Parts: sequence; structure tokens; C-alpha cells
Amino acid sequence: MITMKDIIREGNPTLRARAKEMSFPITKEQKELAHKMMEFLENSQDPEIAKKYKLRAGVGLAAPQLDVSLRMTAVLVPDENDKPIFKHILVNPTILSESVKMAALSEGEGCLSVDREVPGYVPRHDKITLRWYDLDGNKHVQKLRDYPAIVCQHEIDHLNGILFFDHINMKNPFKVEENTVILG
Repeated sequence: MITMKDIIREGNPTLRARAKEMSFPITKEQKELAHKMMEFLENSQDPEIAKKYKLRAGVGLAAPQLDVSLRMTAVLVPDENDKPIFKHILVNPTILSESVKMAALSEGEGCLSVDREVPGYVPRHDKITLRWYDLDGNKHVQKLRDYPAIVCQHEIDHLNGILFFDHINMKNPFKVEENTVILG
């Protein structure tokens, strides 16, 4: 079981490296890692389990955050009733298209690899078309908007060595372009 001690923190060079493309068929160890990543998200969103194991709630966990430089991430975005609206292991995810319209979360973003609060809006594309492969090598393409789109962009950033605060305007953290929607 993955716990917070398994997640590397900012300052570790793996978080700033571009992760390696995965090839199919993926190994048994890689599949096990993927399932453990999703299990962490499920556990972190369960208040009792999270409290017992001192887990911070997460909606995404990328392999580089576990010091494994591979292009794989788990995403589990719940709705307001805690039912999953987007739950997938993304292997080699790619954004095929993105909206001109931007969005940011009103409370800003956080990260399991960043132990401090970094205030400010993180502008991201409001809509994306995402392509990824599942663990069996099947290709998926899906249009996402709002929160699920933001979460996937955050996770893909991890695969490219980018952390959320890299997008914040440090001179004026709550300034965004005119076309930006503030969500939440």
C-alpha cells in the first residue's frame, strides 16, 4: 500500500525530469504500480482510511511522484456525492486539443509532492481532448472540461517535469487573463 512516505517531495530531481514513454506490453511490475496508485487515490478519498494512515486526499498520482520516471498516472475525480466521474489509469497521455478559454480553481491547486501552500490561480485550459492508453494498450480519446480537465493537465505536467506553481504569476498570483473562468 502506498502511503505519504512513498511520495517524493519538491526538490527531488525526478519531479523535474521528463518521464519516459511506456511501451507495450507493460510489465507485471508496472501494472502492479498502476493499481497501487489508484488504490492510494481511493484510500486517500476515504475519510476513515485517510485518517488511519495519515493520507492527504488526492485526485491524481503520477508515477514520477513515486520516483518512477514513466509516463503513467492514476486519476480519480469524484462528483459532489463522492461517485467517480473520471477514474482511469492513463498510460502515455497526450492532450490532442485544448480550448482557448482558460479556467482556474478558486482555491488554487495543491499537490501531494508539495508540502506547502502556494497561493494563486493556476490557469489551465477549460476543455481538452485527451488521448491515453489503458494497461492493456487500448487507445482512448475523451473530451474533458472543467475540474476533470484541470486534474488531467496537472497530472500530465508531472510527466513533463512541471509543478503546478510554475503556472502561477508570482508577481500577481491572483491575476488571470480576461477569458479565464474561476471554478469552485
